[in-house]
Amino acid sequence: MPQTIADPTALLRDYGLRVTAARLAVLSAVASQPHAPADEIATAARERLGALSTAAVYEVLNAFTEVGLVRRIEPAGSPARYETRTADNHHHAVCRLCGSVSDIDCAVGAAPCLEPSNANGFVIERAEVTWWGICAACTTVRATTTALAPDYRP
Repeated sequence: MPQTIADPTALLRDYGLRVTAARLAVLSAVASQPHAPADEIATAARERLGALSTAAVYEVLNAFTEVGLVRRIEPAGSPARYETRTADNHHHAVCRLCGSVSDIDCAVGAAPCLEPSNANGFVIERAEVTWWGICAACTTVRATTTALAPDYRP
């Protein structure tokens, strides 16, 4: 779900970042397209700003990630994706068919395997859980396709 950033200039300054047109364009793109990969963020930022190199987009995304303004997620077999929802320890569901990613809030009550049996000397800061399945849109398409062509096997 797209997020609205009330004052992007103030937000960049709050994170100790210099305000530039490129940073504003990239921040807007990430907020409006949660879980988008860098190439989609670059396209959206260029629509807002005009010319912007891919290298510049990656530099901005790296700067944002380093200060915690955006979160980088890396589902297996997928390019890195970025989101502005960083204030909580939520997780993700990834569609095996189309690759869409959805936020999943943390489990209420006892959550499985979020406390390691042995941290091997690590100070654990957060756990990331990725659920894999088929999204609602793909489930609908699959059901419709199967009804129209019963021998269809994805």
